[in-house]
Amino acid sequence: MQTAGDRNAASVADYIDSVDDKRRETFRAVVEKMRALVPDGYDEAMTWGFPTWEVPLEVSGPTYNKKPLMFAAVAAQKRHIGLYIMCAYMNEERKAALLDAHAKAGKKLDMGKSCIRFQQMDDIEWDAVADAIDIGPEEFAEAAIAEREAALGKGKRA
Repeated sequence: MQTAGDRNAASVADYIDSVDDKRRETFRAVVEKMRALVPDGYDEAMTWGFPTWEVPLEVSGPTYNKKPLMFAAVAAQKRHIGLYIMCAYMNEERKAALLDAHAKAGKKLDMGKSCIRFQQMDDIEWDAVADAIDIGPEEFAEAAIAEREAALGKGKRA
């Protein structure tokens, strides 16, 4: 039976070890792939209950919730692996390029508002993910903070 990863895991390694036997090696490969793709300058952590790559507070400055800005994350959910790449949700061009690359490869991208859901490594066009996340922590932090401020200015809760 598939189960979600342990959101209380003390480390990324512990989280990987908590993933059910059937998906553990796929999930480990996804984490390794993201480690290779995430640009330099981001920190790997277990901040939100799953492996994340985030902007160090020294780069972004203080945040509204006193936590680093999440740049990317992966999670073993009960029914899928979730890939969260925040810069693709903040930028319509990045999102469109990601969708287009998958369509050109004949792959249907199961993309929700906050994650890409998949089962196997080859469900994802990793070159397109690499292109989507090709943004340094300073530039990402600036864009994320500007988006939050714009949302708050429009009366939205961000």
